Amino acid sequence: MNEISRRDEISLSGAALRGAPWKAAAVGGGVVAVAGTGVSLLTGGGDLVWALGLGISLFALIAAIGAVAKPHEGDRVTRQARQWSLRHPWKFALLPAGLAAALDYPVQLVLDGEGVFGSAVQAMWHGALVYLIAAILTLTMRGRARPER
Repeated sequence: MNEISRRDEISLSGAALRGAPWKAAAVGGGVVAVAGTGVSLLTGGGDLVWALGLGISLFALIAAIGAVAKPHEGDRVTRQARQWSLRHPWKFALLPAGLAAALDYPVQLVLDGEGVFGSAVQAMWHGALVYLIAAILTLTMRGRARPER
């Protein structure tokens, strides 16, 4: 029996994300959010919630892809978790998607005025998009998951 529990899968995803480029993710997401807000203010049809949601989603994507981009760096546990993430991209992408949804929910709730359930649905949609994109990009990087020597 070679299966692991859902809890262990989330732990492996978290261990793989431990070495993620968090500063680059924060800068990238912040720049996109500020640029989106600036463009929306200049054009007059601005949507602050959309710009912030895009920045949060990009933050989660940069962190996820940056974490698995160099699977042979870091300590032994991090390397093994990254190898697992590259072999199981759909399971790995659950944590970044959850992160994006959790960060996006308060933004939706406070700024969009859609209520508790409407904000939850919007945040889940953003999380689902992050899940799909992160899983597909991780799937394309699968060739990097060669066994260690």
